[in-house]
Amino acid sequence: MNASLRALSERTVEAFGSALHKVGLDCPDHITQNDGTLMGCEFVQSYPVLTFASGPTNSMRGVAFLPGTSDAIVVDVGGTTTDVGALAKGFPRPASTTVDVGGVRTNFRMPDVFAIGLVGGSIVAGEGDDLQVGPQSVGYELTEAALIFGGKTLTTSDVAVALGLAEFGDTSAVAALDPANLAQVKARIDEMLTNAAERMRVSPDPIPVLAVGGGSILVPEQIGDLPVIRPAHFSVANAVGAAIGQISGEVDRILSLESTSREEALAAARKEATDKAIAAGAKPKSIERLDQEDVPLAYLPGNATRIRLKVVGDKNG
Repeated sequence: MNASLRALSERTVEAFGSALHKVGLDCPDHITQNDGTLMGCEFVQSYPVLTFASGPTNSMRGVAFLPGTSDAIVVDVGGTTTDVGALAKGFPRPASTTVDVGGVRTNFRMPDVFAIGLVGGSIVAGEGDDLQVGPQSVGYELTEAALIFGGKTLTTSDVAVALGLAEFGDTSAVAALDPANLAQVKARIDEMLTNAAERMRVSPDPIPVLAVGGGSILVPEQIGDLPVIRPAHFSVANAVGAAIGQISGEVDRILSLESTSREEALAAARKEATDKAIAAGAKPKSIERLDQEDVPLAYLPGNATRIRLKVVGDKNG
């Protein structure tokens, strides 16, 4: 999968560089990856799979910076899906199991994100037991298809405006909607968000839910027993997350401890990860260890151990 995307990655990175040059920006540029850090352009051309799910990851890092909350559940209502993830110490919690990407089981690093087909353009159809909210959406045609914009399709944005949760478009276009049906739609939306948030909880502790994204008007003030916070500039949390990203270096390999000690192996791994971060553009004096894990492998000879270590540092310039 990674190899099949390298040609596309090269073209994409070159296009970004060309766009920056055309607007007169002569500065180092980096690409966000799905652990909340940045990588150099050469690195992303070799490992494009590390960009998978970097969008919701940016939002999670951005919203952690805005209110100063390092542990929370993040609900990011974007243009195509609502992505729900968890923050642990200010970084997205990684998935602990294999992740399916386009029906392919993968074993590379991915954030633990659960996506549902609920956005501002989600189509609302049916009533009562036949009520359906999403996953179909009018998408980018929201400003043409929704009732509040002169269209003929009932969307979740129409419901939000009719209930007084938001003010945009032509409010008179939804004035005649049945209040009972609106309440039922809102209850279904709340149920979808509650179920998604509960999937991300790993303890009964009442950690906050951070609502971000332009469509977060759909998120209620309370999800289950969890309070909902909308920090300042919540609609641009994704851009904030990309702007504050640090550069990382990572090592994940199996080493033999037969002729070396565990401490020496960890020191060598940290040096290798640090060198990678510096090569990608990190300030040497700002580098610190973010994560470290060493697991003995019982069924391999030579006292084999898997060492995974990551460091992060601030950008140069």
